[in-house]
Amino acid sequence: MNTDSHGNIPEEYTPISMWGYFGYELLFSIPCIGFIFLIVYALSAKNVNLKNFARSYFCYLIIVLIVCAVAFFAAVSAGVLEGLPM
Repeated sequence: MNTDSHGNIPEEYTPISMWGYFGYELLFSIPCIGFIFLIVYALSAKNVNLKNFARSYFCYLIIVLIVCAVAFFAAVSAGVLEGLPM
C-alpha cells in the first residue's frame, strides 16, 4: 500500500492544499498586483489545478463586474443615484 498521499502523480497534476487555495485567493484579491498574478497563473501556470483555479477566479470576477454594471445601470435608469450627494 502506498502511504505517500501524492503517490506517483506528475508535477503538473499535484494537488493544491486547502491553505494553498486560501493563499492564492488572498493573492488574487489584491487590487492591481493580484490581477496581474491572476492573468499570469491563468495563462501559464505549470500546475493544472492552479491554472484552473485562476481561470475560475477570473470568470468569477467577470460575473461580478457584469452584475455590478447591470445594478449600476438599473439604478441610473430608476433615478436612484440622483438623490446622492456628489
